[in-house]
Amino acid sequence: MAELMLAVSGESVTMMKRNAPEQALKLKRQDEWGIYLEFLKIMFNLTDRLVALHIPLKDQLEFMNGLEDAVTQQLKQALEPAFGNNADQMEIVMTIGTTVAESRQTYEHYKFLITEDSKTKTEMFRDFGEKMADALGAPRNAQLSAAASLCASAVVPALSAVLQGQAPPAQDAAPLQSPATGRSTEQKPSTGQEIKLVSLMSSVSGEEVETRWGLHPRFRDDLTLSELQQLTKLLNRVAKILGERYAAVAFSKEWATWHKAGHA
Repeated sequence: MAELMLAVSGESVTMMKRNAPEQALKLKRQDEWGIYLEFLKIMFNLTDRLVALHIPLKDQLEFMNGLEDAVTQQLKQALEPAFGNNADQMEIVMTIGTTVAESRQTYEHYKFLITEDSKTKTEMFRDFGEKMADALGAPRNAQLSAAASLCASAVVPALSAVLQGQAPPAQDAAPLQSPATGRSTEQKPSTGQEIKLVSLMSSVSGEEVETRWGLHPRFRDDLTLSELQQLTKLLNRVAKILGERYAAVAFSKEWATWHKAGHA
């Protein structure tokens, strides 16, 4: 569960930056870390709501405390390559403790059943999306807000599956990482909790470039009609940008020279 929460939070930050490349260039590490923690906050809240449905009442507090400890421990391990012995272990413990506390303060007043669609549930995800757009320096950016809301809401089925003892769907996705660690050339082993919700691919055949995207079936089934329409609009735009860029590279002189040399 902890691995899943950290992985989705890290990938969500990446998706937000891709949806706002100009704002992403202006982000400082501390800003990016703050956005990462905001995703963790809503992950803790969503998990807390699901725990109430899957775990006996007497065990719920112990489970959430254990989850907090597990997130803290794994975050220490994730940050160690970036900060080494300079990482303040106690500061990480306090940071996650604060994140959990603020998660309750921020989201507990939204009263709804996590497994059912409702006005209040939609309002919480909408408010979260707007908050993330503000955090990236793009207030009232509907596209960015929708992307953040989608990132948060799409993880609910996976969290529920873990609580039911099932493996989350599509475990063949690339490993995800904390934004604070940056990119590493060392390939880390898969945690077994990664989720590939969306796939996007371009291919070239002769003088034609085809770009297509797809959704994991369970992910598609969990979306409302409105969410699916928003996602379709976003992915069609992304596919167009990717296809045009891929075509420009694939048909360039540099690509032709490299491709010929690589297959000589």
